[in-house]
Amino acid sequence: MTARLHRLANGLTVAVDPMPGVETLAVGLYADVGSRSEPAHLTGLAHMVEHMVFKGAGARDARAIAEAAEDVGGQMNAWTSRDTTVFHARLLPDDLALGVDLIADLVRSPHFSAEELEREKHVVLAELGEAKDTPDDIVFDHLAAASYPGQTYGRPVLGDEQTIAAIDVEALRRWLDEQYRPGGLILAAAGKVDEDQLLQLAEARFGDLAPDQAPTYEAARFAPGVVADARRFDQVHIAFAHPGVDQRHADIHALNLFASAVGGGMSSRLFQEVRETRGLAYSIYAWSQAAADTGQLGVYLAAAKAEAPRAFALARDVMARTAEDLSEAELARAKAQARAGLWMGLESVQSRCDHLARQIQVQGRIVPLVETVAQIEAVDLATARRAGAEAIGGGIATASVGGKLARVA
Repeated sequence: MTARLHRLANGLTVAVDPMPGVETLAVGLYADVGSRSEPAHLTGLAHMVEHMVFKGAGARDARAIAEAAEDVGGQMNAWTSRDTTVFHARLLPDDLALGVDLIADLVRSPHFSAEELEREKHVVLAELGEAKDTPDDIVFDHLAAASYPGQTYGRPVLGDEQTIAAIDVEALRRWLDEQYRPGGLILAAAGKVDEDQLLQLAEARFGDLAPDQAPTYEAARFAPGVVADARRFDQVHIAFAHPGVDQRHADIHALNLFASAVGGGMSSRLFQEVRETRGLAYSIYAWSQAAADTGQLGVYLAAAKAEAPRAFALARDVMARTAEDLSEAELARAKAQARAGLWMGLESVQSRCDHLARQIQVQGRIVPLVETVAQIEAVDLATARRAGAEAIGGGIATASVGGKLARVA
């Protein structure tokens, strides 16, 4: 069976990916909005909304929402990123209507009590404190700030103490009213799911939304910078990034393959040269990440304070050399990893549901897996090298936690 896409009259997208042989389903509402759409004085608002809708919605209070899913053996959760917010559920097939009903209530009829908001602020502040105390987590917030200084894309998803304190109930309601428009919403399901039933449920719970697109957001512009967090930790955690490509760029697969070859696993150059041969870092890897209008090619490493400068310098050198002499064997290995990663990652109903929605958000359509694999296979050595070289030549943003390395990088 193949995945299929439908659109309601108001513009809301409905997508379904039936999976023969499974006995469960995943369903989620994917909103094309995240922290990058927030005003500066309310940074963290999208994430706070995600938390607060679970405090009561429709005819259920917080406990009833949790019990409604768990009474039938299901699970509900949500997450927020810079450009997406997702509410999803894992259920048995007979409970699809319950899942859609719960998700619709969360975004359409939350209670938003001022008393509950003040309590939840303490929870979010605890989450923020945990992130700040986790150096291999907070270093990526610092890297975003270094890469996109003064921009919405560079602000932390969680916000900070001052902006969290400024959020009130009116801001929560205004956020949902202004940002959750049908043209920016996808209701997706994968697994043992009845397509006709999903369409009927979508129409019943979302069909009355007035046709409209979600508001636009500020464009992201990579501008190399430095952020150093000199708090004392046992290791120095370093993340650095070069400008990558956006999600629709012709070189997206080439840059992903370059990142995989240079630092995507234990056989990669970074792991072998920085960790195995020199013993300069315990953890090191590279990545390529893309959004609608920007992207990054980056490296993370953690090293002892005495070894951190050498590890950082060597990692940069390895990146530059790989752009010059990436081999056919390395590219072939990266392609094999990409193919296997695609297939392995799509064996669960939740990952299939997420993948389905993301394709539609990025491409506006469902892209057959064989098409994606063919695009990966079509990347040649010259293109992969060029994609890496162009990223590295575009400047560097650096962040560190546990030392002042970034200030002299």
